[in-house]
Amino acid sequence: MINFESVKIQWLGHAGFLLTNSAKQTVVIDPFQVEGSSYDPVDIVISTHEHGDHCSIEDINKFISSDTEVIGISMAEGELSKLDCKTVHYVKPGDNITVKGIELNIVPAYNLNKFRSEGVPFHPKEDEKIGVVIHLDGQKIYHAGDTDNIPEMSSIKPDVALLPVSGTYVMTVSEALEATKVLQPKLVVPMHFGAIVGDKSMAKKFKEEADVSVEIPTKV
Repeated sequence: MINFESVKIQWLGHAGFLLTNSAKQTVVIDPFQVEGSSYDPVDIVISTHEHGDHCSIEDINKFISSDTEVIGISMAEGELSKLDCKTVHYVKPGDNITVKGIELNIVPAYNLNKFRSEGVPFHPKEDEKIGVVIHLDGQKIYHAGDTDNIPEMSSIKPDVALLPVSGTYVMTVSEALEATKVLQPKLVVPMHFGAIVGDKSMAKKFKEEADVSVEIPTKV
């Protein structure tokens, strides 16, 4: 568990996190291959895009109830529409919404130099996949989603940045370090390792070379 001011940040593995504020409101982002099957229902679930490691219905179902509100993109509607939750909000970069009193700024997430074939990025900008800035207890927690170091990061200015570091589909360690210089957060939590691609050594390398505070997450 990582504590930042009054916000608790629990890593669920890969790019998944559970955030809790001082009022015990809870937000889950991109749960994937979450260990165990019994969790308290959360207030908000965020799926940054339709890929299976970010829109796992099996894992999302571990956290939802009939009162949970879900945030996702239209490309994931085929999966998210299966959920038995209060509602699903379909969003795109540039949207700003408030759900259960929690402000969410929806920001872009896309590749600049990671390609599945020549000229075809794994995460094309036109797909409108997302990152999100979550406002909790006056702190801005930025979950970057699957992205490279994109120009739009210059306007985010988060307190905490949850950044992918594993390369292949997302930023490499060196690219994440450059993104950190742009974002200038108070704390960085490296992510997107330990499943599919990347391992803890990448998070350690990032911490060794970063010029800001870094917490390497561990599963609770």
